Amino acid sequence: MVKKAAIEAFYSRLAESNPAPTTELHYSSPFQLLIAVILSAQATDVGVNKATARLFPLAPTPETMAALGEEGLTEYIKTIGLYRTKAKNVIATCRILLAEHGGQVPTERAALEALPGVGRKTANVVLNTAFGQPTIAVDTHIFRLGNRTGLAPGKTVLEVEQKLLRVTPEQYKKDAHHWLILHGRYICKARKPECGRCVVADLCTFKGKAL
Repeated sequence: MVKKAAIEAFYSRLAESNPAPTTELHYSSPFQLLIAVILSAQATDVGVNKATARLFPLAPTPETMAALGEEGLTEYIKTIGLYRTKAKNVIATCRILLAEHGGQVPTERAALEALPGVGRKTANVVLNTAFGQPTIAVDTHIFRLGNRTGLAPGKTVLEVEQKLLRVTPEQYKKDAHHWLILHGRYICKARKPECGRCVVADLCTFKGKAL
């Protein structure tokens, strides 16, 4: 584990190197973010952004997207993995938003997780990125980074999330998700971590460090 005294430095360095971190998904409303995150499961942000660049101008709201129907939506997202299941979930989610939430994206976890295609990770991303809540969505990058660096080791995604929430200083919680995911995506890579470029290399407990 990274020592408690070093955790403050860990985050302050990530903050200094990236003062305003945010998602790489393109969106212009909480609804569009929700849809982009649903589509991003087992897909790249780049691939999702290509699809939504065509989709969102045509269907920017739950009403307009629901009006496309599953078949209509499929035409825009068929380049993304699991597109048929995602089309079904997105249209069902749009209908629930319209019927139960006045067309708005709910700001409570339970209501978000009740939407088709929305699990804990997706709910965390939306709560954090759209509504500024201090949640940490653990994806494969953050799971790897939490374990590899010793910041928050755990055997499950939930365990890593709970540890991160425990050890992350309050002032860093709102942006922690984005700092960690971007660090895991571009520096602390799965196959070949770029330890020589890492601003927290000296604080990390990874035994295979290549400095």
